[in-house]
Amino acid sequence: MAKQFHINTPLLESVSMSKRVGTTVYLKMENAQPSGSFKLRGIGHLCQQLARQTKGVVCSSGGNAGMATAYVARKMGVPATIVIPSSSPQLVVQKLQDQDATVKIAGRVWDDSNAEALRLAETEELTYVPPFDHPLLWQGHASMITEVVDSLGPEVKPGAVLLSVGGGGLLCGVIQGLKDVGWTDVPIIAMETVGADCFNAAVKARRVVTLDDITSEAKCLGARTVCKQAFEYSQCSDLTIISELVTDQQALQAVETFLDEERVLVEMACGAALAAIYSGLIQRLQGEGRLPTLLGPLLVIVCGGSSVDMKQLTQLKLKLQT
Repeated sequence: MAKQFHINTPLLESVSMSKRVGTTVYLKMENAQPSGSFKLRGIGHLCQQLARQTKGVVCSSGGNAGMATAYVARKMGVPATIVIPSSSPQLVVQKLQDQDATVKIAGRVWDDSNAEALRLAETEELTYVPPFDHPLLWQGHASMITEVVDSLGPEVKPGAVLLSVGGGGLLCGVIQGLKDVGWTDVPIIAMETVGADCFNAAVKARRVVTLDDITSEAKCLGARTVCKQAFEYSQCSDLTIISELVTDQQALQAVETFLDEERVLVEMACGAALAAIYSGLIQRLQGEGRLPTLLGPLLVIVCGGSSVDMKQLTQLKLKLQT
């Protein structure tokens, strides 16, 4: 059997969050992955399938996908080149270099970096590792739902799954996982920040759209276009996907509250999902009749985040208070 790079992460009950929403809240702690986020599941799976005989791998990511690729490449003993946008914090560059990756800076947003990564894949014959748009990634990410069933037992079905959407890889993986375990009737609450809301924009327009720019500070949610599969799922009549937005301030507030209450620091991209509980969004959806009043346990995917530390958090606070 192929070696697994990701770990089975803890599923924790949050007493304080449960009190806020009046139903049990379970946290799937993907921040505990060796690379700092859920991305390791899909990228590990993809690299095992595609990168066995390779000169090296190349990934475009200002954060978690890059960290996961660098980690897997180091474990596999192959060179990794990570192309990041200039907006990436120095902390990310350092962490990638610690994993023995070569870091290249190209462009201002992820899309620019991705164009460069694709160019390098072709000219240097490297294996391209997409950060979110590939069926093998979704297959890998799906394993987190299987683990949840193993932890809770198949009879404890969530009332809803809460997650953050960037490019849509996590969303596609969770849907794949729900299909695998026969839970497709479980609603998904897909959270984004205003200014990094390519999924929400697509849902509203009923077609895939490309944002002009990423104006949110949640840089790891920063894809200007959501993957086609995520949009197609949003149009499926047999799935319930509720697309909602929070402000950067609400996402940051969620990060701080989570740090205080659960003693865990995650990045703002992850804070978007947590904000669904902290900002009263769940109760609003219940009030609007979009979620039942008697709600089953909530499953929150704590997707993690390797590009945050206390210094970064302080800078974000200063920036968002002005």
